[in-house]
Amino acid sequence: MGNHNHTHNFTEQFTFSGKLKTWTLLAIVVGILTIGFGFITGQQERTFANLLLMAYYTTCVCATGLFFIALQYVAQAGWATGLIRIPQAMSRVLPIASLVLIVVCASGLMTHNLYHHWNAEGLTDPASPSYDKLIAGKAAFLNVPFFLTRLVLFLGAYSFFAWLFAKYAQREELEGGLVFYDKSFKWSAIFLIIFGFTTPIWAFDTIMSLEAHWFSTMFGWYNFAAMWVSGLCVITLIVILMKKAGYLSWVNENHLHDLGKFIFAFSIFWTYIWFSQFLLIYYANIPEETVYFYKRWEPEYLPWFWLNILINFVAPILILMARDSKRQMNRLMFVCIMLLCGHWLDYYMMIMPGTVESHRGFGIIEIGIAIGFVGFFTFLTLSQLTKRSMVATNHPFLEESINHQI
Repeated sequence: MGNHNHTHNFTEQFTFSGKLKTWTLLAIVVGILTIGFGFITGQQERTFANLLLMAYYTTCVCATGLFFIALQYVAQAGWATGLIRIPQAMSRVLPIASLVLIVVCASGLMTHNLYHHWNAEGLTDPASPSYDKLIAGKAAFLNVPFFLTRLVLFLGAYSFFAWLFAKYAQREELEGGLVFYDKSFKWSAIFLIIFGFTTPIWAFDTIMSLEAHWFSTMFGWYNFAAMWVSGLCVITLIVILMKKAGYLSWVNENHLHDLGKFIFAFSIFWTYIWFSQFLLIYYANIPEETVYFYKRWEPEYLPWFWLNILINFVAPILILMARDSKRQMNRLMFVCIMLLCGHWLDYYMMIMPGTVESHRGFGIIEIGIAIGFVGFFTFLTLSQLTKRSMVATNHPFLEESINHQI
């Protein structure tokens, strides 16, 4: 397959217009109306919990785009070069998604709708009737100023790297050569170290501290696994939908196979961490640890608890195990959509039992806010995709990616 076959695609430009744009904007409106509905009907806690869920989920998916790019540079992998524009577009949405997450967390703290387990009056005051010795012991770490500072620092750092990699990619496209590839390689290594050490703390803060009495040292990696699988599914889904729309003609089933293997492998990894956390707590049977799962075994959550495992573990194993199924667009697309719903449910199970006391359940608020954020993410990501050619023209590994075969 010579290079000349592909030259006509090398200026390929994505246009984001018409029905697709209308649908994404419509989804955003649905989300905004749902948030309004939640507040008007007095379901503040539940609305805030869903806002946190989707803001965190969206930010995680955008951060995965960045992580994916850095990983390709550090591993000096060539296969993904032909589709690198997609994680690049996702990573450029990260600053906006981060801002939304920070606003949700800050307003949740101010209104005491989120994090009230450690942010209520008198918890750290020995003279107060609601004094909590355990929370008082964690007060040096769990206090509003330090909490928000960490959140802003971590997400700010990730956003800076997103901006940096985008700048280098742009310069590489204009000037060619290896200068910017080498810079991206160096900064990717630095980013991965920072990301590796801060992601668990980010998960501890945003999600685990919702139930501040309970903690698990595995929680950070459990969140990382969920985030990585979700992000891979989004990348794969966009690649498949782009191919169906007639773009990315140089991406073939070999690329899809690699993405499918990643999704398959890390679904197993997610299950491994989930099960390790669950089994240790179940087996040790220490009250302060079991309280977490006890809440999730209440009748209203138990079906979701098992469905979570079924979707995120059993389904990818049964559907993606065979080589051929990773190379079939429709089957891969089905698995991606299913896993994205599955990890939504995973986050739902992490957040809801510890935040929503009254008005529990599953309904309009959950669905509407999810639709809104999906529209918001899709609109921003596809808008970013229109800004560059769909192929990384001067990337040193482009030829390798085009002729990729496994």
